[in-house]
Amino acid sequence: MSTKPILIAQISDLHIKPLGALAYGRVDTAKALERCVATLNAFEPAPDFVVISGDLVDTPTAEEYDHLKRLLAPLRLPFAGIPGNHDSRELMRAAFPAAPYVHAAGPLDQKIEVHGLDLLLLDSSVPGKPHGTLETSTLQWLDTTLAAAIDRPALIFLHHPPFKGGIWHMDRQDLFNADELAGIVRRHPRAQLIGCGHVHRAMLTTFAGIPVTICPAPNHAVDLDLAQLRVPSFKVEPPAFHVHAWFPGQELGQLVTHQVPIGQFDGPHPFFGPDGRLL
Repeated sequence: MSTKPILIAQISDLHIKPLGALAYGRVDTAKALERCVATLNAFEPAPDFVVISGDLVDTPTAEEYDHLKRLLAPLRLPFAGIPGNHDSRELMRAAFPAAPYVHAAGPLDQKIEVHGLDLLLLDSSVPGKPHGTLETSTLQWLDTTLAAAIDRPALIFLHHPPFKGGIWHMDRQDLFNADELAGIVRRHPRAQLIGCGHVHRAMLTTFAGIPVTICPAPNHAVDLDLAQLRVPSFKVEPPAFHVHAWFPGQELGQLVTHQVPIGQFDGPHPFFGPDGRLL
Protein backbone atom coordinates (compact mmCIF):
# COMPACT_ATOMS: atom_id res chain seq x y z
CA MET A 1 0.00 0.00 0.00
CA SER A 2 1.23 3.52 -0.79
CA THR A 3 2.65 5.58 2.07
CA LYS A 4 0.99 8.71 0.71
CA PRO A 5 -1.85 9.90 2.95
CA ILE A 6 -5.48 9.66 1.95
CA LEU A 7 -7.00 13.10 2.42
CA ILE A 8 -10.63 13.52 3.42
CA ALA A 9 -11.79 17.13 3.52
CA GLN A 10 -14.75 17.91 5.75
CA ILE A 11 -16.87 21.01 5.37
CA SER A 12 -19.99 21.65 7.38
CA ASP A 13 -22.98 23.87 8.06
CA LEU A 14 -23.27 25.67 4.73
CA HIS A 15 -26.76 27.08 5.46
CA ILE A 16 -27.46 28.05 1.88
CA LYS A 17 -30.41 30.41 1.48
CA PRO A 18 -32.36 31.34 -1.67
CA LEU A 19 -30.41 33.44 -4.15
CA GLY A 20 -29.72 36.89 -2.69
CA ALA A 21 -30.88 36.11 0.86
CA LEU A 22 -28.65 36.46 3.92
CA ALA A 23 -28.66 34.13 6.92
CA TYR A 24 -29.99 35.99 9.97
CA GLY A 25 -30.14 39.09 7.77
CA ARG A 26 -26.35 39.42 7.97
CA VAL A 27 -24.32 36.43 6.70
CA ASP A 28 -23.79 35.80 2.97
CA THR A 29 -23.53 32.02 3.16
CA ALA A 30 -23.41 31.68 -0.63
CA LYS A 31 -20.29 33.86 -0.88
CA ALA A 32 -18.81 31.92 2.02
CA LEU A 33 -19.34 28.63 0.19
CA GLU A 34 -17.83 30.07 -3.01
CA ARG A 35 -14.67 30.94 -1.07
CA CYS A 36 -14.66 27.50 0.52
CA VAL A 37 -14.94 25.76 -2.85
CA ALA A 38 -12.11 27.90 -4.25
CA THR A 39 -9.87 26.97 -1.30
CA LEU A 40 -10.68 23.27 -1.70
CA ASN A 41 -9.94 23.40 -5.43
CA ALA A 42 -6.58 25.09 -4.78
CA PHE A 43 -5.50 22.74 -1.98
CA GLU A 44 -2.39 20.69 -2.79
CA PRO A 45 -2.38 17.78 -2.92
CA ALA A 46 -6.02 17.55 -3.87
CA PRO A 47 -8.21 15.85 -1.26
CA ASP A 48 -9.49 12.44 -2.28
CA PHE A 49 -13.03 13.16 -1.09
CA VAL A 50 -15.14 15.85 0.57
CA VAL A 51 -17.72 15.09 3.28
CA ILE A 52 -20.37 17.73 3.99
CA SER A 53 -21.53 17.05 7.52
CA GLY A 54 -24.97 18.56 7.60
CA ASP A 55 -27.02 21.75 7.36
CA LEU A 56 -26.39 22.05 3.66
CA VAL A 57 -29.30 24.49 3.37
CA ASP A 58 -31.15 26.64 5.86
CA THR A 59 -34.96 26.50 5.70
CA PRO A 60 -35.15 23.95 3.86
CA THR A 61 -36.72 24.38 0.41
CA ALA A 62 -36.18 22.92 -3.05
CA GLU A 63 -35.05 26.40 -4.16
CA GLU A 64 -32.26 26.33 -1.59
CA TYR A 65 -31.07 22.90 -2.74
CA ASP A 66 -31.06 24.12 -6.35
CA HIS A 67 -28.93 27.09 -5.27
CA LEU A 68 -26.64 24.77 -3.31
CA LYS A 69 -26.08 22.56 -6.35
CA ARG A 70 -25.13 25.57 -8.48
CA LEU A 71 -22.64 26.69 -5.83
CA LEU A 72 -21.11 23.21 -5.57
CA ALA A 73 -20.87 22.75 -9.35
CA PRO A 74 -17.36 24.31 -9.57
CA LEU A 75 -16.01 21.89 -6.93
CA ARG A 76 -13.55 19.60 -8.72
CA LEU A 77 -13.61 16.91 -6.02
CA PRO A 78 -16.07 14.07 -5.34
CA PHE A 79 -18.34 14.77 -2.39
CA ALA A 80 -21.27 13.48 -0.37
CA GLY A 81 -23.47 15.10 2.23
CA ILE A 82 -25.57 14.02 5.17
CA PRO A 83 -28.50 15.94 6.62
CA GLY A 84 -28.43 18.22 9.61
CA ASN A 85 -31.33 19.68 11.52
CA HIS A 86 -31.82 22.39 8.88
CA ASP A 87 -32.12 19.84 6.06
CA SER A 88 -34.93 17.72 4.64
CA ARG A 89 -34.31 14.06 3.91
CA GLU A 90 -36.83 14.04 1.09
CA LEU A 91 -35.48 17.20 -0.57
CA MET A 92 -31.89 16.01 -0.20
CA ARG A 93 -32.73 12.65 -1.73
CA ALA A 94 -34.36 14.45 -4.65
CA ALA A 95 -31.45 16.88 -5.05
CA PHE A 96 -28.76 14.16 -4.94
CA PRO A 97 -30.49 11.02 -6.25
CA ALA A 98 -27.26 9.28 -7.29
CA ALA A 99 -25.84 9.15 -3.76
CA PRO A 100 -25.26 5.60 -2.42
CA TYR A 101 -28.01 5.66 0.20
CA VAL A 102 -28.18 2.50 2.26
CA HIS A 103 -31.95 2.61 2.82
CA ALA A 104 -34.70 3.07 0.26
CA ALA A 105 -36.47 5.44 2.64
CA GLY A 106 -35.74 7.10 5.97
CA PRO A 107 -32.20 7.93 7.13
CA LEU A 108 -29.75 8.95 4.41
CA ASP A 109 -26.90 6.74 5.68
CA GLN A 110 -24.09 6.09 3.21
CA LYS A 111 -20.91 4.05 2.92
CA ILE A 112 -18.18 5.37 0.65
CA GLU A 113 -14.90 3.56 0.01
CA VAL A 114 -11.93 5.82 -0.65
CA HIS A 115 -8.88 3.67 -1.41
CA GLY A 116 -8.04 2.00 1.93
CA LEU A 117 -10.61 3.91 3.97
CA ASP A 118 -14.30 3.42 4.66
CA LEU A 119 -16.33 6.59 5.18
CA LEU A 120 -19.52 5.87 7.11
CA LEU A 121 -21.96 8.76 6.88
CA LEU A 122 -24.75 8.63 9.47
CA ASP A 123 -27.99 10.57 9.31
CA SER A 124 -28.63 11.93 12.81
CA SER A 125 -31.40 14.33 11.79
CA VAL A 126 -34.81 14.24 13.45
CA PRO A 127 -37.38 15.78 11.09
CA GLY A 128 -38.63 19.07 12.50
CA LYS A 129 -36.37 19.00 15.58
CA PRO A 130 -33.00 20.65 16.33
CA HIS A 131 -31.50 17.73 18.27
CA GLY A 132 -30.07 14.54 16.82
CA THR A 133 -30.91 10.84 17.18
CA LEU A 134 -29.55 7.82 15.36
CA GLU A 135 -32.47 5.61 14.38
CA THR A 136 -32.45 1.88 15.06
CA SER A 137 -31.90 1.11 11.38
CA THR A 138 -28.82 3.38 11.35
CA LEU A 139 -27.35 1.83 14.50
CA GLN A 140 -27.89 -1.70 13.24
CA TRP A 141 -26.37 -0.86 9.86
CA LEU A 142 -23.35 0.77 11.50
CA ASP A 143 -22.75 -2.21 13.78
CA THR A 144 -23.00 -4.68 10.89
CA THR A 145 -20.85 -2.60 8.56
CA LEU A 146 -18.07 -2.08 11.10
CA ALA A 147 -18.03 -5.82 11.79
CA ALA A 148 -17.76 -6.70 8.10
CA ALA A 149 -14.18 -5.57 7.37
CA ILE A 150 -12.11 -5.42 10.54
CA ASP A 151 -8.84 -4.69 8.69
CA ARG A 152 -10.08 -1.48 6.99
CA PRO A 153 -9.98 1.75 9.02
CA ALA A 154 -13.27 3.62 9.11
CA LEU A 155 -14.10 7.29 9.65
CA ILE A 156 -17.60 8.03 10.97
CA PHE A 157 -19.37 11.29 10.14
CA LEU A 158 -22.65 12.69 11.48
CA HIS A 159 -24.06 16.15 12.08
CA HIS A 160 -24.82 16.18 15.80
CA PRO A 161 -21.92 15.87 18.26
CA PRO A 162 -22.18 12.98 20.75
CA PHE A 163 -20.68 15.11 23.54
CA LYS A 164 -21.34 18.35 25.37
CA GLY A 165 -19.01 21.19 24.41
CA GLY A 166 -20.03 23.71 27.06
CA ILE A 167 -22.12 26.08 24.92
CA TRP A 168 -25.42 25.80 26.76
CA HIS A 169 -27.92 26.29 23.96
CA MET A 170 -26.06 23.88 21.67
CA ASP A 171 -25.55 21.19 24.32
CA ARG A 172 -29.30 20.79 24.68
CA GLN A 173 -29.58 19.88 20.98
CA ASP A 174 -26.70 17.46 20.51
CA LEU A 175 -27.00 13.68 19.85
CA PHE A 176 -29.57 12.35 22.31
CA ASN A 177 -28.63 8.66 22.09
CA ALA A 178 -24.86 9.04 22.20
CA ASP A 179 -24.57 6.05 24.57
CA GLU A 180 -25.88 3.72 21.87
CA LEU A 181 -23.30 5.03 19.41
CA ALA A 182 -20.57 4.64 22.03
CA GLY A 183 -21.40 0.99 22.57
CA ILE A 184 -21.01 0.22 18.88
CA VAL A 185 -17.77 2.19 18.50
CA ARG A 186 -16.19 0.42 21.47
CA ARG A 187 -16.96 -2.97 19.89
CA HIS A 188 -15.18 -2.11 16.64
CA PRO A 189 -11.60 -0.81 16.89
CA ARG A 190 -11.43 -0.09 13.17
CA ALA A 191 -13.39 3.12 13.84
CA GLN A 192 -10.66 5.78 13.91
CA LEU A 193 -12.58 9.07 14.13
CA ILE A 194 -16.01 10.61 14.56
CA GLY A 195 -16.33 13.88 12.65
CA CYS A 196 -19.30 16.16 13.40
CA GLY A 197 -20.69 19.60 12.61
CA HIS A 198 -23.61 21.58 14.06
CA VAL A 199 -21.69 24.01 16.32
CA HIS A 200 -19.86 25.92 13.54
CA ARG A 201 -16.59 25.97 15.47
CA ALA A 202 -13.69 23.58 15.94
CA MET A 203 -13.71 21.29 18.97
CA LEU A 204 -11.76 18.16 19.86
CA THR A 205 -12.26 15.54 22.54
CA THR A 206 -12.43 11.77 22.90
CA PHE A 207 -15.55 9.63 22.79
CA ALA A 208 -15.78 5.87 23.27
CA GLY A 209 -11.98 5.74 23.18
CA ILE A 210 -11.41 7.53 19.86
CA PRO A 211 -11.04 11.18 18.75
CA VAL A 212 -14.18 13.12 17.95
CA THR A 213 -14.01 16.50 16.26
CA ILE A 214 -16.37 19.29 15.31
CA CYS A 215 -15.63 20.94 11.98
CA PRO A 216 -15.72 24.74 11.76
CA ALA A 217 -17.97 26.42 9.22
CA PRO A 218 -17.19 28.55 6.15
CA ASN A 219 -19.54 31.34 7.24
CA HIS A 220 -20.26 32.09 10.91
CA ALA A 221 -19.45 30.53 14.28
CA VAL A 222 -21.63 29.91 17.31
CA ASP A 223 -20.56 32.33 20.03
CA LEU A 224 -18.16 30.66 22.48
CA ASP A 225 -20.30 31.46 25.53
CA LEU A 226 -19.08 29.02 28.18
CA ALA A 227 -20.76 30.82 31.09
CA GLN A 228 -24.31 31.28 29.76
CA LEU A 229 -23.83 35.05 29.72
CA ARG A 230 -25.67 35.81 26.48
CA VAL A 231 -28.71 34.79 24.47
CA PRO A 232 -27.94 32.32 21.66
CA SER A 233 -25.64 34.27 19.35
CA PHE A 234 -23.13 33.94 16.54
CA LYS A 235 -19.93 35.67 15.48
CA VAL A 236 -18.35 36.09 12.06
CA GLU A 237 -14.95 34.58 12.81
CA PRO A 238 -12.21 33.39 10.41
CA PRO A 239 -13.72 30.50 8.40
CA ALA A 240 -12.08 27.10 8.06
CA PHE A 241 -12.59 23.42 7.33
CA HIS A 242 -10.90 20.16 8.32
CA VAL A 243 -8.66 17.86 6.34
CA HIS A 244 -8.38 14.39 7.85
CA ALA A 245 -5.13 12.77 6.66
CA TRP A 246 -4.90 9.01 7.05
CA PHE A 247 -1.39 7.57 6.75
CA PRO A 248 -1.25 3.84 5.99
CA GLY A 249 1.03 1.77 8.14
CA GLN A 250 1.03 -1.04 10.65
CA GLU A 251 -2.36 -2.25 11.80
CA LEU A 252 -4.89 0.50 11.03
CA GLY A 253 -2.47 3.30 10.20
CA GLN A 254 -2.53 6.79 11.69
CA LEU A 255 -5.02 9.62 11.36
CA VAL A 256 -4.16 13.31 11.69
CA THR A 257 -6.69 16.15 11.45
CA HIS A 258 -5.64 19.56 10.12
CA GLN A 259 -7.60 22.81 10.27
CA VAL A 260 -7.39 24.75 7.01
CA PRO A 261 -8.27 28.47 6.91
CA ILE A 262 -10.46 29.55 4.02
CA GLY A 263 -9.07 32.32 1.83
CA GLN A 264 -5.77 33.50 0.38
CA PHE A 265 -2.90 34.38 2.70
CA ASP A 266 0.65 35.68 2.35
CA GLY A 267 3.17 32.93 1.60
CA PRO A 268 4.45 30.31 1.63
CA HIS A 269 7.90 31.81 2.26
CA PRO A 270 11.14 29.85 2.74
CA PHE A 271 12.78 29.61 6.16
CA PHE A 272 16.26 29.32 4.61
CA GLY A 273 18.16 31.28 1.96
CA PRO A 274 20.07 29.89 -1.06
CA ASP A 275 23.10 29.39 1.19
CA GLY A 276 21.11 27.14 3.52
CA ARG A 277 21.26 29.65 6.36
CA LEU A 278 18.18 30.63 8.35
CA LEU A 279 16.76 33.89 7.02
